[in-house]
Amino acid sequence: MVFRTAGIEVAPWIPPLVAFVISFFTSMGGVSGAFLLLPFQMSVLGYTDPSVSATNQLFNIVAIPSGVYRYWKEGRMVWPLTWAVVAGTLPGVFIGAIVRVSYLPNPKHFKLFAAAVLLYIGLRMVQDLHKNKAGAHTKADAEKKFREMVRRHRAQGAQAGQGTAEALPKVKVTHFNMRRLGYTFYEEVYDTPFWGIFALAFIVGIVGGIYGIGGGAIIAPFFVTFFGLPVYTVAGAALMGTFVTSVAGVAFYQGIAPFHPNMSVAPDWLLGVLFGFGGMAGMYLGARCQKYVPARAIKWMLAGIILFTAVKYVAAFFGYS
Repeated sequence: MVFRTAGIEVAPWIPPLVAFVISFFTSMGGVSGAFLLLPFQMSVLGYTDPSVSATNQLFNIVAIPSGVYRYWKEGRMVWPLTWAVVAGTLPGVFIGAIVRVSYLPNPKHFKLFAAAVLLYIGLRMVQDLHKNKAGAHTKADAEKKFREMVRRHRAQGAQAGQGTAEALPKVKVTHFNMRRLGYTFYEEVYDTPFWGIFALAFIVGIVGGIYGIGGGAIIAPFFVTFFGLPVYTVAGAALMGTFVTSVAGVAFYQGIAPFHPNMSVAPDWLLGVLFGFGGMAGMYLGARCQKYVPARAIKWMLAGIILFTAVKYVAAFFGYS
């Protein structure tokens, strides 16, 4: 099948299959998988025009709602955290789109910058996983208790007609204002600064606007590593923030396309939708399976994906992609 906007030819079953596999694993950590689809499109499919950023964001729009729905249904959406992320990333994504089209039509140099950021985050996550920090037991205990309850819930659910399964814990917001955000998860209290989240989201929005990655790959590890929030409660917020900013990003890229007639800026709608259908199924199953996977394993998976992508960016910068 020929995708005219992207200027490539590929079998129609490949985009949804690749998106499904990527999204199944990355959605467990609040990452849509768009940041892995980008190198796939550029290095494997040969899609290198600026419109690849918009196509990546279109994938987010189609794929993410299924994962968010699962997190919402299970009571693990921290909505104030979500809106703080959206408020910060929205202005950033517009700035990023302008930078991408005006200053970085060739992404080679920005890849090196992105690699530096991802390497820093990935190495910090690895360091955090190796160290037993003072006070870190609180988050680990909550995650461990949650998984134990999930196992009991699953066992009770398998015994049809032998009583009601134990209710899974839900996130409860305790306070939310312009200074602090707090919530409880399995009787553990978490408190984080509003402006710290906002500033992080703004920077992530710029990066996401340039590359069309949504930003979940960066913001989710920051929530876990720097703000000390449990991964089971941040994944939904990171995905929802990525969805809203991707809607804004696609609209903006489409809107400025007429001002750049000699450049492919608007998304390839057919390719983006095919990626999105595969991602939709992968995210739903990933969100559903997340509670059965140890939080530590999810963190190692995120760190590995981030470091792998960073190395790919560095290799591409030096001509080894």
